[in-house]
Amino acid sequence: MLLTSRRLRAALLATASATLVAAALPAPSPLGIGDRLFPYLGNPGYDVGSYDIGLTYTGDNDKPLDATTTIDATATRRLDRFNLDFTHGTVRSVTVDGRPAAFATAGEDLVVTPHDVVPEGDPMEVTVHHTSDPRGDNSAGGWIRTTDGLVMANQANAAHRVFPCNDHPSDKAYFTFHVSAPKKLTVVANGEETGESTEGADTTWTYRTRHPMATELAQVSIGTSAVVRSTGPHGLPVRSVVPAADRKRLGPWLAKTPDMIQWMEQRVGRYPFSDYGVLIAGANTGFELETQTLSLFERSLFAAGGGYPSWYVDSLLVHELAHQWFGDSVSPHRWSDVWLNEGHATWYEGTYAQEHGGPDFAQRMHDAYTSSDAWRAAGGPPAAPKAPVPGKPISIFRPVVYDGSALVLYALRQEVGAATFSRIERDWVRENRDSSASSADFTALASRDAGRDLTAFFHGWLYGKKTPPMPGHPDWHSAAPAQHTARPTAKKPAHPDATSSAPAAHGDKASAVRGGA
Repeated sequence: MLLTSRRLRAALLATASATLVAAALPAPSPLGIGDRLFPYLGNPGYDVGSYDIGLTYTGDNDKPLDATTTIDATATRRLDRFNLDFTHGTVRSVTVDGRPAAFATAGEDLVVTPHDVVPEGDPMEVTVHHTSDPRGDNSAGGWIRTTDGLVMANQANAAHRVFPCNDHPSDKAYFTFHVSAPKKLTVVANGEETGESTEGADTTWTYRTRHPMATELAQVSIGTSAVVRSTGPHGLPVRSVVPAADRKRLGPWLAKTPDMIQWMEQRVGRYPFSDYGVLIAGANTGFELETQTLSLFERSLFAAGGGYPSWYVDSLLVHELAHQWFGDSVSPHRWSDVWLNEGHATWYEGTYAQEHGGPDFAQRMHDAYTSSDAWRAAGGPPAAPKAPVPGKPISIFRPVVYDGSALVLYALRQEVGAATFSRIERDWVRENRDSSASSADFTALASRDAGRDLTAFFHGWLYGKKTPPMPGHPDWHSAAPAQHTARPTAKKPAHPDATSSAPAAHGDKASAVRGGA
């Protein structure tokens, strides 16, 4: 009885201690890292090193998937409690370092109270058993139901609709995906395939990334798909995924990818990842998306007789490809820095189009300059965009973020010259590879490469309510907002505020003018 009494006493003391700690903590509440556009996105107190995500798909894209997410992270402060971003799923259990943890929800956060306090600097392993629910409105992001399965579209703030995470591009991490699905289906994800095993009626596929990735760029495709392989520059593996029935018809479009990669490398340097490809899905998203190493496109963009000239479709392919350097390898430090993603992708989209039968890019920039004051009034300046429309997070992707931001780069090239501009582009992606970087970082690097302080130049172009004079073009004028009439653009606006330049309009959230998310 003595041993039993000691055990009972120890258990009672542990329970009392946990109760006292819980009582001392404030009520669970959503947290964030202070992103101006998405105040509750991301979480303080830890840095994620890796995600290991297990998903079980039954073959029905209108039912929740069983899932397990394991997060390896390091505490950046003492953690009595911490938050993960997660919603649109049911949490069944949470463990921290193998011990059961208490959990609660607050807003779109999962609030975890570990059994033992995690000291600052210590590693921690968090495992969440949960469901991942594809049901609901596709426009909210996360899982997108396709004609034959599922794909992901997590930009800007929807990865946590799929799996628990620190859902902000400033906290990049390595990913491993284990996805089980009926063996008649094909599963493809970011990274390299490292395993495939069949047991009974299901096959489990494993993929691992070799480079860190922002949560918004995660991609898993499940469907009746064909995987088309080729080789790019320097032996780069090119792996594209298309509906199996469309493999032959889409082949000529896929065959262009290696040359497009080479075209980009000639301008900004070596492709930053270990493989690339396009994912063409049977879904109506209204945008294309630069999911890392596997860019997402709507099948309708490539429809025979769809009304899009080949230069236009090609330019959208290049837009999403350009994002692999600008937005994926170098991610925005805060969402207000998204002009660095979209301005650059629009720049290379437009210059590629000009070289391959599309409109003159200088004329496009002249037209953008004419519209720029109106765009700034409607959506804010490029590096200080207005907050998204409530309930419409991708409404941050307005015209000022696309052509309005490419206009900043055009002005920079006019200011420093073509050779210095090229050096800035190459240095930016090389020195910030696999990390996140800010508008202030770009200003500092450009100033260094130009050999003079460009702070005042960038302040006007990035933060001014009015568009500064265009270097070398004193005859360019921007129409007052009340006088401005938006011209049609080459993208399908992702939001009523968005305009684009070209044919009927498709979009990377807005593209060809907004090419690719």
